[in-house]
Amino acid sequence: MPHETPLIATIVAGLGLAFVFGTLAQRLKIPPLVGYLLAGVAVGPFTPGYVADQKLATELAELGIILLMFGVGLHFSLKDLLSVKAIAIPGAIVQIAVATLMGLGLALLMEWKISEGLVFGLALSVASTVVLLRALQERRLMETGRGRIAVGWLIVEDLAMVLALVLIPTFANLQAGGATTPASLLGTHFDLGIWGVLLLTAVKVTLFIALMLVVGRRLIPWILHYIAHTGSRELFRLAVLAIALGVAFGSTKLFDVSLALGAFFAGMMLRESPLSQRAAQESLPLRDAFAVLFFVSVGMLFDPFSVVRDPWPLIATLLVIIVGKSIAAFLIVIAFRHPVATALTISASLAQIGEFSFILAELGYASKLLSKQARDLILAGAILSIMLNPLVFAGVDWLIARLERRKAPSPSRVAPAKAIPVTQLKDHTILVGYGRVGNIIGNDLKQKELPFLVIEVSEGAVSKLKESGIEALAGNAAQPEILKAAGLPESRNVVVAIPEAFEAGQIVQQARAANADVRIIARAHSDAEVEHLKGLGADMVIMGEREIARGMIEELERSFPGASDEDSPRVAEARVL
Repeated sequence: MPHETPLIATIVAGLGLAFVFGTLAQRLKIPPLVGYLLAGVAVGPFTPGYVADQKLATELAELGIILLMFGVGLHFSLKDLLSVKAIAIPGAIVQIAVATLMGLGLALLMEWKISEGLVFGLALSVASTVVLLRALQERRLMETGRGRIAVGWLIVEDLAMVLALVLIPTFANLQAGGATTPASLLGTHFDLGIWGVLLLTAVKVTLFIALMLVVGRRLIPWILHYIAHTGSRELFRLAVLAIALGVAFGSTKLFDVSLALGAFFAGMMLRESPLSQRAAQESLPLRDAFAVLFFVSVGMLFDPFSVVRDPWPLIATLLVIIVGKSIAAFLIVIAFRHPVATALTISASLAQIGEFSFILAELGYASKLLSKQARDLILAGAILSIMLNPLVFAGVDWLIARLERRKAPSPSRVAPAKAIPVTQLKDHTILVGYGRVGNIIGNDLKQKELPFLVIEVSEGAVSKLKESGIEALAGNAAQPEILKAAGLPESRNVVVAIPEAFEAGQIVQQARAANADVRIIARAHSDAEVEHLKGLGADMVIMGEREIARGMIEELERSFPGASDEDSPRVAEARVL
């Protein structure tokens, strides 16, 4: 009898099938996310063949949510969060209330109890963390104004759901005839009424946030700095994961806040450290892998036959999630006098439900507040809304571009989301990315008074560049419209200073297609990346490790004054390149 390994089997089946279905989806021009969901359906209990361990898959997915929210926190400062509080707090609260009322209305039409309708509506009101962040990251909107509002809105929803998860057992107890419900603080149990539970929850969340701001803000960066000075990359990577998982788990056990919220605050506190960028890079591979397992675990919950068995309630549920919530969010954002593009992006971001909805559905079902039909409708609505969300975003992207084209006053305006005029620079350098490498290059070009323009995804970074007198453009350089606005046809050089080889490859390919004569210089971290970028049209690809070796060789040469340049290993290496 072979040794049973359900954890290994679940990971292998989940990731293996996600790879197969994701590749097929990509081949068919469908978002890979849909393939991941279908992989979950294939290993779920409602389809024939192998059935993965659903409980293990769900716990693995929680790791993905923790790491994803930790990564978001690394790029989202407290200042960013406070800058959107004026719209994120009232907007999220009103949108939750409207969606809950729509869900209650649908429940009453199906002759459910009011209590069941309220929990059902609440489950339909909260968007999926993973789906929303994936959509923003794919469109490079995380550091834009629209992205900050969406993430801030998400955090407020998260806090509201923390409160809801505490209150649902209380309502269940009251409905069953009880007057009080047990609550706990640091292991001490009390019998509290509903207002006592509310007060205790507010105290716990306040204590957690205060602890993170006062202690975490100093302790977490200090720990990483100490580990970084040991020189061990392995220990540094382990420290990043231990902080993310440890803070998330500890905050849940001690303060009853969600794992996602605890991880987000851990990342946000770590952002105070200059090592935050390295921490984000170290956690990225695991973050992506476990995020895939999240979608697989969601797919496992879906019974595809429910679409045929109970179609009309499911269609009505989808309309509440995709249409009702989106219209409510759109009107709220417009009421706060934000641009139509921002309102459309927020609407698309919230047009789905996810992990919190599953938790609410299971808790409501266990508390006997929800029927099996209500729970199944929530799960099916989540699956289908997640699958349809890429199409919603595609429609919104098309609509934003169309609206901006109509708004453009003249042909000199470009068509992307912001009508930015085409630069007047000629014979200049286009510098893509203004991180550590881009900053050094930009400073050198500025000192030598050479004309150049920067393309950056961060609107905040672009604003700072413009304030310092550097011409800059906010957007994704892989888009032909952005390169055209940067004056690619009249430019002399394109320097792709971003570290991601796949994104850099798209930029190189677009730049070469638009200007066959421009000189393209890129950076890489491996020989494979060098070949990849050269194959797409880069004239020169600089590999960091190779340049470091050249610098060291040059220093060694100084100890041999008799050596000529012709015999120099550095020159020989240059010839090879």
